[in-house]
Amino acid sequence: MSSPQADRHIDFAGSPRPTVGVEWEFALVDAHTRDLTNQATAVIEELGDNPRVHKELLRNTVEIVTGICETVPEAMDDLRSTLLATRPIVRERGMELFCAGTHPFATWSPDSLTDAPRYAELIKRTQWWGRQMLIWGVHVHVGVRSAHKVMAIITSLLNHYPHLLALSASSPFWAGQDTGYASNRAMMFQQLPTAGLPFHFQTWTEWENFVHDQKKTGIIDHMNEIRWDIRPSPHNGTVEIRIFDGVSNLRELSALVALTQCLVVDLDRRLDAGEPLPTMPPWHVQENKWRAARYGLDAIIIQDADSNERLVTEDLEDLLNRLEPVAASLHCADELAHVDDIWRDGASYQRQRRIAEEHDGDLLAVVDALVAELDI
Repeated sequence: MSSPQADRHIDFAGSPRPTVGVEWEFALVDAHTRDLTNQATAVIEELGDNPRVHKELLRNTVEIVTGICETVPEAMDDLRSTLLATRPIVRERGMELFCAGTHPFATWSPDSLTDAPRYAELIKRTQWWGRQMLIWGVHVHVGVRSAHKVMAIITSLLNHYPHLLALSASSPFWAGQDTGYASNRAMMFQQLPTAGLPFHFQTWTEWENFVHDQKKTGIIDHMNEIRWDIRPSPHNGTVEIRIFDGVSNLRELSALVALTQCLVVDLDRRLDAGEPLPTMPPWHVQENKWRAARYGLDAIIIQDADSNERLVTEDLEDLLNRLEPVAASLHCADELAHVDDIWRDGASYQRQRRIAEEHDGDLLAVVDALVAELDI
């Protein structure tokens, strides 16, 4: 007879190298009205059997993904190749590819939902909050060798949550209004019952027990329904970082992916060296998420378990300097250096607000600018 723990076992594929994979969600907007348009199925059908382009919850969304890549430059080349094949088809149908955490003025419609049982069940269960999921993001996978490292890495990564969210924040507007947040997407998405911050687990056994409890109580049917901001991806052998708002261009995306890979690899190597990984109390992590979502790059974040605080951009400077040798070893030093440009030139939420102000609040101009930023 098998033991109770054996019955709860979850295989982790493991990755012998810190490989990278990226999932990049795009909205389809009408070339003239700049509103969302529900033609994702037609675009995907015209592309044919392309494993790099996927359907999503909404019929106005296509997700472009990479294969398993060894380096950040390889991942960017992979995405660029797919975009070069996709954008002409989109434009021939009178549309453009658009990426930000939210659309500045679009509103939900029942017609937007992709026809699939799991999506229908999601909306049926979550009701009003589910109908607010008019949001787009970027997910980054980084390979980890052993299941025994995964939860410790995830819990320690939470110390850098505000850095990653503030840099990518691109959702200041919602249904035509300025929300006052840099990332309204982060606040909206966490309303789903299995989304938000992960629990502070340290061992794989804790994760296995959690998944068992979730299934037994009917909260989930499959692990993919655990929609944490950072989560294990057992079948891929990766840690999946889902913090980012939608990113409008490849240059910023390359910087964020490089920073993500460097953070995971740095923590992995510190575990190999026998070093305990730094963590913070859950209440500090929760507060940091809110501060980054609200204030973006102007957030004063909590740095450690001793409750020390610092401006997020000042902390980023030290973090980037510390990660430079890691980036060199991963062949993404140039991409990591672009992180500096994001806060020096203005993050997406700041650019969007500036454009809206320059055009007397015209949010069509914001969509125009975001579309133009996708320089393939």
